[in-house]
Formats: sequence, C-alpha cells, structure tokens
Amino acid sequence: MEITIGDDQRVLSRDAAADLQDAIGDALTERREFFRTAGEYREDGSYEVSRRCADSAGNAKVFRSFEELRRLYERLPGEFAADDVGRTGITGSRRHMIVRHVVEHPAFDCEMASRKPLRAAKTDLDAAEESPEDADDRRAELPAD
Repeated sequence: MEITIGDDQRVLSRDAAADLQDAIGDALTERREFFRTAGEYREDGSYEVSRRCADSAGNAKVFRSFEELRRLYERLPGEFAADDVGRTGITGSRRHMIVRHVVEHPAFDCEMASRKPLRAAKTDLDAAEESPEDADDRRAELPAD
C-alpha cells in the first residue's frame, strides 16, 4: 500500500497499514475523566458525556459533536441549573450530569454556583450576556437520546 502525505510517499506492508489505521483511530478517539463525569470523542465524530465509572446508557448523553455541546452551553443563561438544560430536550438525571460536565471540563468558562440546588455560573461575562435572538435559540429544542 502506498501512502502520500504532502511530498512524502511511503510504501507500507499490509500489517504496517493496519497498525497505522489503529493508531489513527486511537488518535481520533479520546476519553477524559473528570471528578464526576467523563467525556469521550468517538470514532464517528460524536461526543459522549457520561457519569464517571458508570456502565449503563441511562448515565450517558451522546451529542453529534463536541460543538453541539458547546452550542447548548452557549444558549444557557449566565447562571443555570438542570431545569435549564432540560428545556433543550435532555431528560432525567442526564440534565444534572451535563451541568456537572461543563463545570468540570476546561473548555467551558464555568464554575459551580451551588451544590444544593445544583447550579452553575458562566465566568466569562461576555458569553453570559445574551441578545433576544440568543434567547430564542436557547428555547429551541435539541433531540434527546
């Protein structure tokens, strides 16, 4: 098998090509565990949020991509709770899991506002300000698993 990357061309045996394919697959998938939640970039491009160490589908929410989770976060108000996440179509305890995940994940400027009731607050004030258009977008529903 011949592989060309830029101006570099390589000839690989079938076994070497299979090893390369596995390595590329591993590079495209990644699971990061946080205190209570985990996030996994899956081979199909989707992003799964799950409870850390959980083994049932009821403890996970799959987004079409990480960007879909980012858009959900951007539509949330400056301070939000599980009920706000639930307005997007996510149900049950997965709403709380999403709140915890965005607090734990370093890609989101967010911190825990209170534990009982569970509330999070955006720390990036520019992201927390929303226009009337953003409020309409926030009310739009996303399909739930």
